[in-house]
Amino acid sequence: MAHAVTRLPDAQLAPMLAAYEAAVRERRRHSFIAAAVVTVCIALAAWMGEVKPGVLFANAGRLTTYFASIVPTLRWDSLGADLAEWYWNLDHWLKLLLDTILIAYLGTLIGGIGAFFLCFLACANLVRSRIIRLAARRYLEFCRTVPELVFALLFVVAFGLGPMPGVLALAIHTMGALGKLFAEVVENIDMNPVEGAIAAGASWPKMVRFAVVPQVTSNFASYGLLRFEINVREASIMGFVGAGGIGQDLVEAIRKFYYSDVSAILLLIIAAVMIIDLVTEQVRHRLLGVGGHR
Repeated sequence: MAHAVTRLPDAQLAPMLAAYEAAVRERRRHSFIAAAVVTVCIALAAWMGEVKPGVLFANAGRLTTYFASIVPTLRWDSLGADLAEWYWNLDHWLKLLLDTILIAYLGTLIGGIGAFFLCFLACANLVRSRIIRLAARRYLEFCRTVPELVFALLFVVAFGLGPMPGVLALAIHTMGALGKLFAEVVENIDMNPVEGAIAAGASWPKMVRFAVVPQVTSNFASYGLLRFEINVREASIMGFVGAGGIGQDLVEAIRKFYYSDVSAILLLIIAAVMIIDLVTEQVRHRLLGVGGHR
């Protein structure tokens, strides 16, 4: 069966087409302005940061030369002896790598606990007091704004060399980062259980405990595991300022030009991060009910 197509008279169609073309021109103008602003910002950033492509390309060979120098010579006929010589200090490095993972774990745990208790105070849908919300949010911003290495350096000066400064630095930064993520999760919850708990006479802590926490637990755990992955990488460089972990041996090998030690330690760190990433990814998928695989 044929369908008739209604065609508007030209007198009615012309204003609609004109409005459409004007909207398209306006959109193109906005896109052009946005592209121009981004281009100017990139140019200013490159100028202020002294980014010089000519210098980059002229000296790029030095980087490849350095990586080539840290790769040991491995021969098939003496592979076992070459590997043994390459990883001559494996027991010590594994111990330091375990220390690094424990520093990341403890820093993530302490920071996650702090973020858990503070995030509810930073949510507009749970706290009416603007002063309390602003205080909680500004504190979390301070914690995540200062880099971990800066915190670690301050704690090394205060408490001396060792893992404790690294744990404290990661804990503070993790508190700020996870607090922000946790607060965003809480602000997107279903408010019906919250209103029901309040109507039943529940106090604020009980309302959070029984109406909010059950809705956000899986997301909190997922973000916590993701942060643990990040902290393992961050803990690997805490040793650069004397805050414990395998980073201390890595920076010493770099400074003393122990090329084979540099590559051996780097491979250990990469392998550890990859394994932790794969394991925690599967755990996060199970918590969120996603059956995905990398």
